[in-house]
Amino acid sequence: MFPLVLDLTGRRVVVVGAGRIGVGKAHQLTQSGAVVTVISPEVAGDLPPGADLVARDYRDGDLTDTLLVVCATGRGDVDDAVVAEARERNVLVNVVDDPVRSSFFFTAVHRDGDVTVSVSTEGASPALARRVRDDAAHSLPSGLGEVARRLRAERRALHDEGTSTEGLDWSGCIDAALAELSVRPSA
Repeated sequence: MFPLVLDLTGRRVVVVGAGRIGVGKAHQLTQSGAVVTVISPEVAGDLPPGADLVARDYRDGDLTDTLLVVCATGRGDVDDAVVAEARERNVLVNVVDDPVRSSFFFTAVHRDGDVTVSVSTEGASPALARRVRDDAAHSLPSGLGEVARRLRAERRALHDEGTSTEGLDWSGCIDAALAELSVRPSA
């Protein structure tokens, strides 16, 4: 597996199945900027604002112009059909609770601004991934998003001057920004 951060802004994503897990995945994907289509005859819970509901069973052809699909039906026959179409169309697929047929996995995520800590067990144990994420999050200082914002501005200024940022030792800048965070009065 290859870990990466994927920009889903404006990209079509399909969630097949709208039980508790499917609705949850639809929320996660919508929050990431994806254009989410949920295909399910029934919905258990509130879909996120902006998600389109196709209130019927999955049909071949539903993955046209789709970047990725999440299959959360719990039905083997539907999973089989979704996986077959996804492979045919080169669409990334996640079959909930079936890591063998999935080409990607959701990770346990901690965010602080632009800083994202993501933990994966490659589908082996989402509970373990959440535990490791929580342990990591508790060990990190708060305000890392602000540090990232400042470093982005410093990099941009160097680029605007025509200076390459490759090979620069950023340790001092990071240490100074972290030290400043630790001396700020708490809100």
